[in-house]
Formats: sequence, structure tokens, C-alpha cells
Amino acid sequence: MAKIVSISDEIYRELGDPTDMSIATISFWLRTNLGQLNNLLNISIEIDSTTLELSGTGLTADQAVIFKKLYFIHFYDLKIRSTLGAAGTDSVIEVSSDGARVRKINKNELSKTWLAARSAEQEELTRLITAYRITASEPLQVAGDDTVAENEDTRLESYINRYKI
Repeated sequence: MAKIVSISDEIYRELGDPTDMSIATISFWLRTNLGQLNNLLNISIEIDSTTLELSGTGLTADQAVIFKKLYFIHFYDLKIRSTLGAAGTDSVIEVSSDGARVRKINKNELSKTWLAARSAEQEELTRLITAYRITASEPLQVAGDDTVAENEDTRLESYINRYKI
């Protein structure tokens, strides 16, 4: 079963070991947003206050994948906000003087790229949640008299009344 620290480490490595974040900041986000996962999957996982890890058996592999997707969406939201804020103040894209050129990254295009990546993650999250709900669901009730006990002869007269029209 997955734990917060191992999920944080996986996220950190999958993002390419970014220098502007750490495993501790990712772990903090996961701990504070566990309720979001609980609501999406209709589960009730809690954080143990002494160990700051998941109580009980932790998350299954499917639940951990969905939790990671939630963090990736958060990560892309942060990137979108930072580039949109910079796009408002950074209007110069290219400067040339005395044969030298300096070209800045177009923050609007970068925001569009981050937004496309976020949208792809959101779509995949929706598919994962749907698949999880389908496979994790159980019937609430099995009712009816259309079952026959084992080793009973279904040709007996007692079953005739079921088939009368």
C-alpha cells in the first residue's frame, strides 16, 4: 500500500527533480488535500497525527495514481498562474542592437502550453476516476426468486407456478 512519502517521491521524480520544490512541499500538499481524494473516490482515508502518514493500510495503487494526478493538476495550475502574472508585465519579446539579439520567451504561448498540459491531465483524471468507480463498485442488493438452490430439480411441480401466464 502506498504512503504519502513514497507518493511524494514518485511525483518529484516524475516532474524531473524540479529545483523550485521539494518532496516535503509535495508531502504537505498531499496531506492537506487528502479530503479531495476522499470526496472524489468516496473513501475515508485519514492522516495519523503521530506519524503524519496514512492511517490503516494506506492507499491502493489505483488510488495513489489518482492522487498523483490531482497533484499534477495543482502543479500545472501554479505554472499557469506564474506565467500569466509575468505576461502582464513582460511586453517585450525581442530586442536587437549592434548585431546582438535577445529574445524572451512569449509568456502567453507558455501559458497556453501549460493550459493544454493541465487539460490533458484533467481529462485523464476524469477517466481514472470513472474507471475506479466502476471497478470498485459493488451491488447494494441482490434480490429475486429466480435462483435455484444447488442440487434441486427444477422440473418439480413446485416451480410450475413461476411460468404460468
